[in-house]
Amino acid sequence: MRRMKTIVLVLMAALLLSGCATVDDMYAIPKRSQDYNDLQVSIDKAMTNLSYSAPVAGENRQSVQMADLDGDGTAEYLVFAKDSNERPLKILVFRNVDGRYDHVDTLESNGTAFDQVEYVQLDEKPGLEIVIGRQVSDQVFRSMTVYTMDSGKVTQVISDNYTKLLPVDMNGDGTGELFLIKPGQTDADKGVISLYGVRNGVLERSNEADMSQPADRIKRIISGKLQNGGNAVYIASTVDESTLITDVFVLHDGLMTNMTLSVESGTSVKTMRNYYIYADDVDDDGVVELPALLNMKPVSSQTNSDQLHLIRWYALTASGEEKDKMYTFHNFLDGWYLQLEEDLVNRITVTMDSGVYRFCVWDTDFKNTEELLRITTHSAQSLTEQEGAVVLTRTDAVVYTAILTPYAEKYGITQESVVYNFRLIHQDWKTGET
Repeated sequence: MRRMKTIVLVLMAALLLSGCATVDDMYAIPKRSQDYNDLQVSIDKAMTNLSYSAPVAGENRQSVQMADLDGDGTAEYLVFAKDSNERPLKILVFRNVDGRYDHVDTLESNGTAFDQVEYVQLDEKPGLEIVIGRQVSDQVFRSMTVYTMDSGKVTQVISDNYTKLLPVDMNGDGTGELFLIKPGQTDADKGVISLYGVRNGVLERSNEADMSQPADRIKRIISGKLQNGGNAVYIASTVDESTLITDVFVLHDGLMTNMTLSVESGTSVKTMRNYYIYADDVDDDGVVELPALLNMKPVSSQTNSDQLHLIRWYALTASGEEKDKMYTFHNFLDGWYLQLEEDLVNRITVTMDSGVYRFCVWDTDFKNTEELLRITTHSAQSLTEQEGAVVLTRTDAVVYTAILTPYAEKYGITQESVVYNFRLIHQDWKTGET
């Protein structure tokens, strides 16, 4: 799947300028190129009684965008506008014809605003399709229309409703599909997934697949790879105030399948977990990992309410098998995590007192613990030198330090290994994003 990045109109002049510059030219007031001026004149003429109306969601939010719709190597310009007529939303399409910019088409539609626009290679023909999402009054549903350019004119291919839209490449063939999420018949019904893709040269909808939760409970949606190389879409939804469940959607024998629902997929994938962390590629290997909480045996001074957890990160194969990838302790309050050695995970316990996190290890009989290290977060202004402390990392505002005890060496833990395994938490792991 190929996607064109949009470019703000005010930057077009810089892109269109060419030639050599003298020293005097470098200090002269920049001049617009003739191409830019010609385009601006054409847009101004077509915009009579119209106002700009940029999309409000997604990555492409400029009022003027560029995409090669016919595959001839030259981008068309799309202007998103609005008026007060019965079909108020307009997309003005401009092409470079023999060195001049012609207004070749206007796409009109109902709605109150452009919600989202995507440029997707949906088939093997040259050119990108335009995927337009529109808001319709105050309805939860959005309206989607897909257009393609043929012989210089833009024609409608399909239309459907959705609540969330994601361009994907589910089968990894280099052409895109459209992943649509819809609510059920009632607010309590599970969300429904539809996938649009080209089959036998025709863009059509596949079978529908159910989510585990209603669509209005979605907190985060990402697409990424499975452990054995297939592609999947991961949808995290709230179950209650403390837990999430992640639906993992894949193409199985050409059909959209939810791996989390064992009845549908034939697997027993379970992805219930802590509310404050989401699936992501934590080890940067191109594969999405899912987190699962691991209880630690508390020391005698801890109560259940103070219990901290480790996280087991695992990836899924297309058959639903889990492959362990990493074990971590996450401190969400201070924004860091520490990767742990697998052979110590079952015996590690972490306590927190006055902002100091102490990592201890139980003996093989789980009767006594030995403290291995302490990690502390300091204000950059208030940091004072501590004997034996090593700086793990620092930002403009805070400094993270560790102190290793004599027992650390016994378990192969060094200052170098702690620095290497210490990481800052990505913000979207804590907050989610849809």
